[in-house]
Amino acid sequence: MDAMTGPRPRPAERPSRGRQRASHSMEAVLAGAVALLDESGESALTLRALAARLGTGVGSIYWYVSGKDDLLDRAIDHVLGGVLTALNAQEPGTDAIDDLRVMAVTLFDAIVDRPWLGAYFMRNTDVQGNSLGLYEKLGQQTLRLDLTPRQRFHAVSAVVGVVVGNAVDMGQEPPPEVLDGSLTREEFLGRYTRTWRALDAREYPFVHEIVEEFDGHDDKEQFLAALDLTLAGLRLQAGARTLSPP
Repeated sequence: MDAMTGPRPRPAERPSRGRQRASHSMEAVLAGAVALLDESGESALTLRALAARLGTGVGSIYWYVSGKDDLLDRAIDHVLGGVLTALNAQEPGTDAIDDLRVMAVTLFDAIVDRPWLGAYFMRNTDVQGNSLGLYEKLGQQTLRLDLTPRQRFHAVSAVVGVVVGNAVDMGQEPPPEVLDGSLTREEFLGRYTRTWRALDAREYPFVHEIVEEFDGHDDKEQFLAALDLTLAGLRLQAGARTLSPP
């Protein structure tokens, strides 16, 4: 997570030479940017492409953003605003770690179909206020546990790492053979399982032990297992501090 590197310098003024008067709202600009990102990823997001999508000139985009980096940060924040709204609407339960799990899964579901979102999550909290709000929301659950500040920081960092890392990995395009329909996902994974089964069991005992689990595994289930393992460790850590002498 590159979140805490601080804001990047931004121009004092937006370019004025030849810019056109804005004919769209910020909402329309951000919606158009998100649509481009969803369709083709970060490389497709240019001010020229966005202007063409909105049927306007590039100069009018500068009424709203200072450049591509600013546009990307604001598009990410626009999407995460919806996630933060959903989390704020959830009624808190009696168990802080259970609530943290629900929030983590909600964030995962928002990112998994948008790997561009996770790749830039919290890279510039000066602009990405909703990213920081999500980080704060997750962190507040640890305030309900008996942990040190360092443990809280590490706990939330671990949860965010599991969520974002798995979501970005799952959101990547499948291999070309799967994408063009030559192979199903199960057939593609079958290539590896056949190779693994043929390995010397004395040299690769672990691979032989788990190969049947790998064959046809469910990625979302694997993410949930990693999240639950992380949260189980957090529960033990909080319990250990609770039981330790003052």
